Amino acid sequence: MKNINEEEVLNMLKNAKTIAIVGLSNDKTRISYKVGEILQEAGYKIIPVNPLVEEILGEKTYPSLL
Repeated sequence: MKNINEEEVLNMLKNAKTIAIVGLSNDKTRISYKVGEILQEAGYKIIPVNPLVEEILGEKTYPSLL
């Protein structure tokens, strides 16, 4: 695996348009839900990862990152 330096990580984050949120809750009072909402409002495509729910914030969920 290639070692990635801090500058490369910052560059990837600046250019990311899609973000997976592991453990995203469908409970509107949870912080993970609010983070997902904020990211969507900022123009990001979110991929919810939660094995217990089929859809969160209008996006299909996935049981794991695999």
